[in-house]
Amino acid sequence: MTHPHKDTAATKFINARINEISHRKSQQEMARDAGFKNSNMITLLKLGSTKLALDRVPGMAKALEVDPALLMRLTLAQSVGTTAAAALIECFGSPVTENEQGWLDELRDASDNSDPRLAGRARTALRGIFGK
Repeated sequence: MTHPHKDTAATKFINARINEISHRKSQQEMARDAGFKNSNMITLLKLGSTKLALDRVPGMAKALEVDPALLMRLTLAQSVGTTAAAALIECFGSPVTENEQGWLDELRDASDNSDPRLAGRARTALRGIFGK
């Protein structure tokens, strides 16, 4: 069996997340939560033998206990290719996770909704928070 999607960011993320939660949730439970009839689909996704269909992202995000916007961002490039994914994001914007939305809300509140430009000093301070 071939694994054409094994090196994609989506497959790597799905694989890692399955391994992280496997001590408390079986692949059969994950498949059920994702809306798949057969747990083999989880194995195929984990190995990169198949790609996650975009309409399955919400269910799979529930099964993996992750934000659906994060999984959609990763799955988009796998599903339509990097060029088309970039075009979609350029037209419609990048999906924002619930956690990212919290950062945006706080930024808006802290700046009195002044739409501050990300200048060098602010960028440095932000990267300092994350140790980058």
